[in-house]
Amino acid sequence: MGRELCAIIGFGPGLGTAYAEVFRDAGYNLALLSRSGAGLDADDASGQRIKAFTANAGDPENLKKALRLIEAELGQIDVVIYNADLAQFGSLEEVSELGFEESWRVGALGLFTTAKYLGPKMVERGLGTIIVSGATAALRGNVWTTAFAPSKGAQRILANALAKQLGPKGVHVSYIVIDGVIDTEDTRTNFAPNEPDEFFMKPQRIAEAALMLVRQDKSAWTFELDLRPFGEKW
Repeated sequence: MGRELCAIIGFGPGLGTAYAEVFRDAGYNLALLSRSGAGLDADDASGQRIKAFTANAGDPENLKKALRLIEAELGQIDVVIYNADLAQFGSLEEVSELGFEESWRVGALGLFTTAKYLGPKMVERGLGTIIVSGATAALRGNVWTTAFAPSKGAQRILANALAKQLGPKGVHVSYIVIDGVIDTEDTRTNFAPNEPDEFFMKPQRIAEAALMLVRQDKSAWTFELDLRPFGEKW
């Protein structure tokens, strides 16, 4: 039996890289999708395959083209991690109509496109996993999440609808509510420069939770998993 393939839509520094490293170390082949086409370590001598693909998650035809290319080059996708979003932050006065739409297209429409393309294929095999990287904004809005919260909220409700449709057919859909600030160079510099280490969420630990979800027995599947640092107020 060959290695299973994990596709990460929204690969990049921080959480995207952590997902890739954790699933690579767990033995998965990897397809890494991003606007930039950034990659990770190349294929190794053991036969494990890791390949980067360029894709715009907010453009359905472009995203489907990338998914077809992955299948042609690496085979069927067993696990997909939807980690793409467009962080359009700002108040009502600061966010444009175009910015609002772009945020929704990447956060919600991209997930819909992914599930519509891969869902039937997973159902046909009777197995597969779709994991979505969520956020606190999926549960409530704030002054500066005028565009981001509607995008993440729509994404969460869509994931819920997908879980109810695909779950009984053998496909595990899970939504991770990331309730905190992920530890990256950008967040430490621009978002929370004066916060101590314990304020931040380690991306590797989030990725390990995703791997746990993939390994769950279907007799006890999780749909929504909320993760937060121990000191977070919630």
